[in-house]
Amino acid sequence: MVMQVDKKERKIVVSKPLQVAKESDSEEGYNAPNLLQRLLSLFKNVRSGSDLTSLQLPPLFNLPKSQLQCYGESVYCTASDILTTCNRGQSPLDRFISVVAWCISTTRPASFGVAPYNPILGETHHVSKGNLNVLLEQVSHHPPVTALHATDQKENIEIIWCQQPVPKFYGTSVEAQVHGKRELKLLNHGETYEMNCPHLLFRILPIPGADWVGTVDIRCLETGLVAELTYKSSHSFLGFGGNHKVIKGKILDSSSLKVLYEIDGHWDRIVKLKDRKNGQVRVIYDATEVISGLKAPILIDEKCVWPTESVNVWSELSQAIMTKDWEKAREAKQVVEERQRELVRERESKGENWIPKHFVVSYSKEVGWDCSPIHKCVSAAPIIAL
Repeated sequence: MVMQVDKKERKIVVSKPLQVAKESDSEEGYNAPNLLQRLLSLFKNVRSGSDLTSLQLPPLFNLPKSQLQCYGESVYCTASDILTTCNRGQSPLDRFISVVAWCISTTRPASFGVAPYNPILGETHHVSKGNLNVLLEQVSHHPPVTALHATDQKENIEIIWCQQPVPKFYGTSVEAQVHGKRELKLLNHGETYEMNCPHLLFRILPIPGADWVGTVDIRCLETGLVAELTYKSSHSFLGFGGNHKVIKGKILDSSSLKVLYEIDGHWDRIVKLKDRKNGQVRVIYDATEVISGLKAPILIDEKCVWPTESVNVWSELSQAIMTKDWEKAREAKQVVEERQRELVRERESKGENWIPKHFVVSYSKEVGWDCSPIHKCVSAAPIIAL
């Protein structure tokens, strides 16, 4: 979707969210030709185990959106209101099972060989979906740290995230380890659910692909209920075949360590729950119902879009990628990056430190990054998710 926002013919590009979709639903500009050669050229001087945090990809490798938008989409882009289901569960166990399903819904398909833009310092993404208002801010650039705050005043729900991706190169693969904590608060019930995020693994050889891997722990501090989810993807001989996008896990009572339920399925299809007491099995998550057929958000008031909004910061670059004008895309990306370097030099010359606008940020070796929202509630946004 392309929208004109000023007299200089500058366009805002609002692209479809990442989702489970058929190939016929894919958008132009998302695929890079001659991918393997580009990757080999890109990584030929990168040693195994080196930090790729500051690596800048050429536009041919970019999706027409920022990483902030991808993070936000995992919260506000759903075809069904799982958050409301979480809040309206009759018992703590019912609510916990719904939270597990919601956590799985934040896992979105990733494409090998293309990536969103690295957000600039101070970049924001502000979107509303129904009564849920979502705000993200890039609170640090080196290292890259993103903060998220979302509130639903009708349901009395609050979400706070603070996360830092740390990509590492391992010769035949790149693993983006996502550090940080996610909190979902059901304030009507006085319950806080803490969880982490799986890691994203990009395999270069023998068969290129992208998979979510690792363990996600979900814990309700007040009820003592705990879930352990393992994301994995197995491969047969030479990388062909195998079982992909698998998720397995369990729900247990931490006080007794008694396993209450077993979890099994595929995060991009069906996830089932088995009651250990009576053996009954039921579906708790269907990706085709929750994260397919999603529409691009719409802009309802361009005058209220902040200059720091992702769709403003990257408008020229996104438009060029969508039209596959790679020379214009390269120039647009350089303009954004050079402007950021100028701002860094200005702050350094004045001895100033960057202060986030919407979050109070701290770091310690024991806890890691902590991002506390300045405001109690997130305001309604000029961009609306459908």
